[in-house]
Amino acid sequence: MIRIQTNDVDIGALIAAAKEPGTGAVVVFDGVVRDDGITEMELEAYADVAVAEMEKIAQEAASQFRLQHVDIVHRIGRLRVGENILIIVVSAGHRPEAYAGSRYIIEEIKKSVPIWKKELTKDGGRWVVGEHGHGTGTLTGRAGSRTSPEK
Repeated sequence: MIRIQTNDVDIGALIAAAKEPGTGAVVVFDGVVRDDGITEMELEAYADVAVAEMEKIAQEAASQFRLQHVDIVHRIGRLRVGENILIIVVSAGHRPEAYAGSRYIIEEIKKSVPIWKKELTKDGGRWVVGEHGHGTGTLTGRAGSRTSPEK
């Protein structure tokens, strides 16, 4: 399952689904809203593009690391401290592939998926500059090429 959603995630159901025949390792990444002086976080996404990009990343990871199963669920909307933001569940025949595949997925999501976050505090809020370059005035492609946004 590759999905953008507002509701929380049933992590247990994702783990159960990942335990396919031949599975020797399941790795779960659960990114949560961190308590570093914020009260909430607001997340927005260009959902169609974000899902397509996450599907591409999942396929790359499955191929490169011999993953048997990949789930990526990214939440959007207003989330409180401690709530789940991003869940990645992968399974593989062996733990090194599962760990490496999970790490690859999170790093690629941060680089290329158009999701934006705003950290809210009691004094206001600020949009957090992401690694992907979306919304910064220039677009950065996977190969590092830079182009000006269309007007």
